[in-house]
Amino acid sequence: MEVHSLVYPHQITKEKQQNTVAAIGFFDGVHLGHQAVIQQAIRIAKQSDRKAAVITFDPHPSVVLQNKQDTVRYITPIEEKIKHVESLGVDYLYIIRFDKKLAMLSPQAFIEHFIEEINITHIVAGFDFTFGHKGSGNMDNIHNLINDETEVTTVGRLDLNNKKISSTRIRKVLGQGEMEEAERLLGRPYSIAGEVIHGDKRGRTIGYPTANIKIEDYYFLPRIGVYAVQIMVGNDIYYGMANLGYNPTFSDDRENAKLEVNIFNFDANIYGENVVVYWKKYIRNEEKFSSVDELIDKIREDEVKSREFFSIND
Repeated sequence: MEVHSLVYPHQITKEKQQNTVAAIGFFDGVHLGHQAVIQQAIRIAKQSDRKAAVITFDPHPSVVLQNKQDTVRYITPIEEKIKHVESLGVDYLYIIRFDKKLAMLSPQAFIEHFIEEINITHIVAGFDFTFGHKGSGNMDNIHNLINDETEVTTVGRLDLNNKKISSTRIRKVLGQGEMEEAERLLGRPYSIAGEVIHGDKRGRTIGYPTANIKIEDYYFLPRIGVYAVQIMVGNDIYYGMANLGYNPTFSDDRENAKLEVNIFNFDANIYGENVVVYWKKYIRNEEKFSSVDELIDKIREDEVKSREFFSIND
């Protein structure tokens, strides 16, 4: 998959571009609803012997439109989005820089610059996709903006349990610790990637050594608490349990949540390595204990519950 980063105005010329079918949207999460749009574009491209592309945006429009100073947290930060889009089998990914100039672009100018000049001859988007200044372009009026050579396919709403699959819904269930529901909506477990860093090393003194994982600010975090997780180290997947929180038994810091994973049956040195944590099951909320022994007893219970969830005994 070729990845192209675009800003307005870009310097791409239509004559040098392949005839392409493109799925377009922000696609945070690349959830089942997004996948339906992208897979429809791929099907149309294969049937008509054209290339398949995804057009997306970065950063989130709210950064520009709402003048947000705080970091926006994503279900799939841009690097994760690239990986998930590539796994679906598209030929090109166009990442359009969302800035003030783009936000002021009229729907007609957007179509001319980012559709026609890239030689997109078939647009595929969800029913609620909007574009152009103040979102005034949409899937109802897009036919008035495109030329005669461009086709449009609108993909309808995709539901799970009679509710729309959406990034907003996924953020809500993640915030409630409903990891199985998040997995059903995403079509895969929710994951966070990060580097293993040195921590306080308390875990090893109580019989539960942990991999401390650096969490970048751009990740959307699930509910604070203890989880049954899987973790990818290199190309291997291991079972474990994770604590996302503030270690209240030892610290009064409530500003920065930390992620620690006790990996079952694992004793390798992985400092400095990048790992991926797959969140599978919420076990309990984080607690402050009156003694280290009380904490250890609770961790043992967490381990039993995590192993039972994965149906592993040793």
